[in-house]
Amino acid sequence: MEYYSNSVEETEALGMELAARLRPGDIVAYTGDLGAGKTAFTRGIARGLGIPEGVTSPTFTIVNEYEGGRLPLFHFDMYRLGDSEELFDIGWEDYLARGGVCAVEWSENVADALEDEPIRVDIRRGEHDGQRVISIRNAPEI
Repeated sequence: MEYYSNSVEETEALGMELAARLRPGDIVAYTGDLGAGKTAFTRGIARGLGIPEGVTSPTFTIVNEYEGGRLPLFHFDMYRLGDSEELFDIGWEDYLARGGVCAVEWSENVADALEDEPIRVDIRRGEHDGQRVISIRNAPEI
């Protein structure tokens, strides 16, 4: 499905809608332009899961962990990773085993490590300022 967002708030709201349908072990694999709204979408997922704390980009930490909601959320940023081996070095399999949701920015950098077929979210800039085109595949209908 393809959606159009005209604000950060609309992008977050779409993430909240998806969160209501997420199950333990789900992987949300993001692709898209730098600064397009992947972290904003993840903020919406966190809100939809009932996670009380604010979500920030894990660019420098590689992964941020959020608990306290319906499911834990593990937010990864793979921008600086060279390959999937580095993902396993930071404990990817341990995160999968914890029964939460893994939200993976720059998933194309570790595509061969993503088991099965993850939920795919592609976020691109739209035709006018602030607009985003968000494509979601392999997810329950929103």
